[in-house]
Amino acid sequence: MAASGKSNQPDISLTNCGYSRVLELISDKWSALVIYALENGSDRYGEIRRRIEGISKKMLTQTLRKLERDGLVQRQMEPAIPPTVEYSLTPLGETLLQPMKELRQWVRVNNPHVEAARAKYDLTYGKDSQPAEH
Repeated sequence: MAASGKSNQPDISLTNCGYSRVLELISDKWSALVIYALENGSDRYGEIRRRIEGISKKMLTQTLRKLERDGLVQRQMEPAIPPTVEYSLTPLGETLLQPMKELRQWVRVNNPHVEAARAKYDLTYGKDSQPAEH
């Protein structure tokens, strides 16, 4: 991303910004939760689903496929009767654990401040008000 200047051209682009590409990988709540569910090693589909409150079978399947496509999760089929499938983070997926742990810590420390700011804003402007454009 280029430094902001007096140019009329934007200096932040969805297609060129590395942050937006990373967020695209993990920003939906299910992807982050699946990564957290696999942070301690491989698990079977049913165990992952049991650990993640509220995730449907369809959403878990879609999320695992997306993460597998992105190279963050690997699927290992064990030849047995019936066949068993285990999912685990790839080495690339494991590189996300530290930054995600730091974000989790940030939330633990700062979520009370965020909630207080929201409550103050809602009292002042109403819960459904939209920010003014500049």
